[in-house]
Amino acid sequence: MLRMGSPAPSIKVEDWLRGEPLADFQPGKVYIVEFWATWCELCAAEMLELMRLEEKYKDSGLDVVGIAADEDAPTAVEARTKLDAWLAEKCPDLNHRIAFDYTGEMKKLWREPSFCVGIPTSFVVDRDGCIAFIGHPSQLGEVLPKVFNGSWPTSNKAKAADQQRIATSEPLAGGQALKKPIDDRFWAAVKLEDWKTALWAIEEGIALMPDDLNFRLAHAHLLLHKVQDMWTGLPVMRQLVRDAIDKNSEDWMVSALDQLFHPANDHSRLPPAERFAMGKELSEHILALNPPQGDSPKFRSYPAIARYYHENGNNDRAIELVELALTSLEGPEPIPADLKEQHLPDLLQALAEYRGGKVCCGALSLRLRKTIPNVPKGGQPSRKNKEG
Repeated sequence: MLRMGSPAPSIKVEDWLRGEPLADFQPGKVYIVEFWATWCELCAAEMLELMRLEEKYKDSGLDVVGIAADEDAPTAVEARTKLDAWLAEKCPDLNHRIAFDYTGEMKKLWREPSFCVGIPTSFVVDRDGCIAFIGHPSQLGEVLPKVFNGSWPTSNKAKAADQQRIATSEPLAGGQALKKPIDDRFWAAVKLEDWKTALWAIEEGIALMPDDLNFRLAHAHLLLHKVQDMWTGLPVMRQLVRDAIDKNSEDWMVSALDQLFHPANDHSRLPPAERFAMGKELSEHILALNPPQGDSPKFRSYPAIARYYHENGNNDRAIELVELALTSLEGPEPIPADLKEQHLPDLLQALAEYRGGKVCCGALSLRLRKTIPNVPKGGQPSRKNKEG
């Protein structure tokens, strides 16, 4: 087990994309070893904070090391190309090292022994080469000064936080280990468009983890949209809707709604009356959980509800919901620029479709296309372990 006080593992990577290679942790220096990826919204936001910390503490001996070990690309060459392009565009003034690892070696050395299944994850290595902190980079502002003055490792708060982290993360890590062989079989079958084999893998996963959202979504998606077995698929979809509502989970309900109304899916075989009845129930529960007058973010869930209202003939309501989603991108809580860039074009395209014309927002102007862009719909297990 890798925890606070453990000797820091070595750095074993394929290449260094930015900065000089780091062979060993130098005594007397403090290091942040940060696991991140270009697809991770929170990672992009935290990158700026890491740059700020490097600048603030560089004279005190801080060295930030970014580890890109989770790129979602079929080959190492493609992953590295994506990383280089992202860094050149997003972080031209980067002031710390970035290492690239596609082999999984850094995960085995660092994340698996510490039960860290998600990113971004920060490891702080103290002046003696030992782990002083493992956790989310948002906590570094509090932790780093205490690591430098030596008070953090001996504090009750640090010890309690490390114990809590292990108690919370160990079951999640165990679940990830159980899921991996199933995910591997599933994705191999998807690549071959062998839907029956993919279905067998997912059904095995559900038997093992009946409350795993990714498995449940993949089950419904395969039956309804790939195998097109309505006799089996409709009861599975009904149960998914019922469980999503019983859990009162916005993520579950939005994901279920996407299975019914996302334009990337073919819904022609679904009984219209039942499809719209399920859509109505899901939409009403999401709006009750995240009402229009509330301050909770709406740019993730409201587009799915708007699609239901648009197809149901209530275009004015669909437009209203998309406009509320656009408004929520501007606050009151700060939204990272990358997150805005990700959602804004699709929201504007939806608005253009529902209005039947052209919409503008600042310098961005879009005309109506035939369909809304194919955004991720959560219909298959994710290759990515996300946190936050």
